Amino acid sequence: MTLVDALPDAVTDAVPDAGRLPFFVYGTLRPGAPNHARFLTGRTRAEEPARLTGAVLYPGPGYPYAVEAPGGVVTGDLVTARPEAYADLLATLDRLEEYAPGDPRNLYDRAARNVVRVADGSPVRAWVYLAAPAVAAGLRARATPIEGGEWRAADR
Repeated sequence: MTLVDALPDAVTDAVPDAGRLPFFVYGTLRPGAPNHARFLTGRTRAEEPARLTGAVLYPGPGYPYAVEAPGGVVTGDLVTARPEAYADLLATLDRLEEYAPGDPRNLYDRAARNVVRVADGSPVRAWVYLAAPAVAAGLRARATPIEGGEWRAADR
């Protein structure tokens, strides 16, 4: 276990670069989804099924939002970048998700969270793009979570 793994989420969220974490993707970046080939092909070392606990999934206009919620589970994939592609991939995904640190206009916030590998149940610290607070509040008030937390299975 590294020092970053041992820190609570609130602490590691405040760390601008908590390390070269893999990415947990749950929507258009998953294998077979529209943005996978465009943004991830050739830049990854590994992709494997994983789950994010403590969150639910809401539909968006063409893409989903993960919102933290006790008892929820979101299905996705853990994507490990090739070391030489990491910095560029991180910047590319931040642009795709329209994420800028501290910007109140963010649709998503990038946060370090523990996800669980489906294959063996092991926890892994990963970057997750979660709905920004204002977006999350609106979704909780006006939308219905995707049952089962699987965007590909949702009737879009």
